[in-house]
Amino acid sequence: MLPHRIELTTARPSRRQFLMGVASAAGLVVGYRLVVAGQASAQSAPAQAPANPFQAYVEITPENRILIHSSQFEMGQGSYFGIATLVMEELDGDWGQVQVIGASGNPALYGNLAWGGAAQGTGGSTSMTSSWERYRKAGAMGRAMIVAAAAKAWNVPAGEIAVASGMVSHPSGAKASFGELAAAAATMPMPEDVPLKPREKWTQIGSEGLKRYDSAGKANGSETYTIDVKLDGLLTAVMIHPPKFGAAVKSFDAAKAKALDGVVDVVQMPRGVAVVGQNMWAALKGRDLVTVEWDEARAEQRGSAEIMAEYNKLADGPAKATARNDGDAAAALSSAGQVVEGRYEFPYLAHASLEPLNAIALIGEDGTVEVWGGHQIPDLYQAIAAEVGGTTPDKVKLHVMKTGGSFGRRAVSDGDLVVEAVAVAKALGPGKPVKVQWTRENDMRGGRYRPAYVHVVKAGLDKDGKVVALSDHIVGQSIAAGSPFAAMIKDGVDPTSVEGASNLPYAVPNLKIDLTTTEVGVPVLWWRSVGSTHTAYVMETFIDELAAAAKRDPVEFRLSMLENHPRHAAVLRLAAEKAEWEKPLPEGRFRGVALHESFHTFVAEVVEITFRGGSDFTVDRVVCAVDCGIAINPDQIRAQMEGGIGFGLGAILQEELTLTAGVVDQENYDTYTPLRIDQMPKVEVHIVPSDEPPTGVGEPGVPPIGPAVANALRAATGKTIRKLPIAKSLSA
Repeated sequence: MLPHRIELTTARPSRRQFLMGVASAAGLVVGYRLVVAGQASAQSAPAQAPANPFQAYVEITPENRILIHSSQFEMGQGSYFGIATLVMEELDGDWGQVQVIGASGNPALYGNLAWGGAAQGTGGSTSMTSSWERYRKAGAMGRAMIVAAAAKAWNVPAGEIAVASGMVSHPSGAKASFGELAAAAATMPMPEDVPLKPREKWTQIGSEGLKRYDSAGKANGSETYTIDVKLDGLLTAVMIHPPKFGAAVKSFDAAKAKALDGVVDVVQMPRGVAVVGQNMWAALKGRDLVTVEWDEARAEQRGSAEIMAEYNKLADGPAKATARNDGDAAAALSSAGQVVEGRYEFPYLAHASLEPLNAIALIGEDGTVEVWGGHQIPDLYQAIAAEVGGTTPDKVKLHVMKTGGSFGRRAVSDGDLVVEAVAVAKALGPGKPVKVQWTRENDMRGGRYRPAYVHVVKAGLDKDGKVVALSDHIVGQSIAAGSPFAAMIKDGVDPTSVEGASNLPYAVPNLKIDLTTTEVGVPVLWWRSVGSTHTAYVMETFIDELAAAAKRDPVEFRLSMLENHPRHAAVLRLAAEKAEWEKPLPEGRFRGVALHESFHTFVAEVVEITFRGGSDFTVDRVVCAVDCGIAINPDQIRAQMEGGIGFGLGAILQEELTLTAGVVDQENYDTYTPLRIDQMPKVEVHIVPSDEPPTGVGEPGVPPIGPAVANALRAATGKTIRKLPIAKSLSA
């Protein structure tokens, strides 16, 4: 997923945001008015309805519905549920009234505050951080204006009115629903300051009994994703992409395909050829009849083995940049009483989301553009759609759909699916909606992978077994380079390449984290927990080795270096306590531990494995402790930790994407193998009580599972697995 802060612009006017309540055809709309420095204040400006209904946070309709317009994208991680909880805590509505809608088109309203507020987007586990204040205030504003409307209508003091489960009542017997009061509420004066409930009065935030409002639709199949959208006359396009990254269409012959019944057209795209059919089957049959000649002059020709060989050579040479340099690591290593060294290799990884990639586009007769899809970075996609469609962003309407998984894949700086959908729609002409639907093979071979990396690590211990120095030379591709996010790169360091190592919490007086960024033609992208997917594995397995070299317990060893990081220490202690770390295990069973912070959330995991010898082992139990600040939805936090553990476990056990002569070897789930259900261990999640502001949980469960398993294997075998995936190394 995306990093936790990005800056897409270097200069902009100072801005302030004010809550506002306005009347509209839909009833009461609660949102924000943007005030640019030097303009009239929000109080002096007339309260006008937003230009379109998505420019709001909360709507209460005369039909008694609560529509919550989410700035954050829903891809299964529960952001809609979390945002709805914030609103409902202050609004006191009924969950049966709630519908959450993906919003877009106004970064002033929907910009991600954790990224600086300039751009809307979801990633870096920032949804709750960005939403914590503004959605509670929107709910409180709505409630206050509804109460004011009731007080005026019934001629009673507002303080005597009660609100519960979407009903407003007075001891006199007067009562009304939100919907009945919505129109009147929209005419009430806007409160200058809306107080929020103190923690002791919360009934929704932190509730153990509150379950996701949208679970039924997912269970019974009624939930609508992009793949399910039906429009009158909707056509389907499938893609033929070049087999090698960087190749381009030289020529193609579509005569046989166009002669096939059900095939509408065959269109050249910026990256490949689109075959358009009346339905998916016709498009697929037509695709098989198209022949394409590719120009591979600029294509990446190397296989993954050649790429990794080059990385290993670079790792042994001088680094190109330094991300952190405390003390003098080289001098401390030269004088250390004991030096431990290691070399790690990490393969490319695919996102492998359950819903294959897709988008729908429609060009209107008036030149407007509509795009349906999993829009993880709406502002950017709106601009891209406008450029491809030959119009301006204000003429582009995005329909932000829920999506069946992303893990970062739908946050692409060049908007690949949006480009293809709009380009096909433009070629077909106005009034012809078309769905570009990738196959699983398109998805698996389409690029945008977690980069491959090599780490060369050294550490020194003194005579007392204390770590006096640690150095890590990281080699791999930059995710941000060549994209709108390139401004993140400072002094040659892409923070997504080094995070998790450059912010190492352990007290090491001499610490150096180096980086060599490579240029490879394989497209890369953020992948669930980004840099921490490899840095956590390296650091936490290496710390275990150092503990063994010092003849100290792995938990105690870590705690001895965390005096200045109490939140790290607290989750580690909790996980160890709940896992009964000091209790002996039966013969053949072993434990491992790992600790990591990603996106300001702290997670420790203790695993138990059964090792039968050779490559035969199972992961039986995972005990997870998490500190994500205030727990908005405890049940959802547990679910995301469980899901992250399963996601990360499959990656380190068996996932690997390889290339041969520039062509990706894997095509589907038979050759690229995420975790199978019978491999999922029992997971226990323990949440640290906290008064800190909430942070995210979509990604931080992923990084610790790999090193925890590797450390358990080391306890069983005495060896650290340094080349992933684990199953391949154990079988070698």
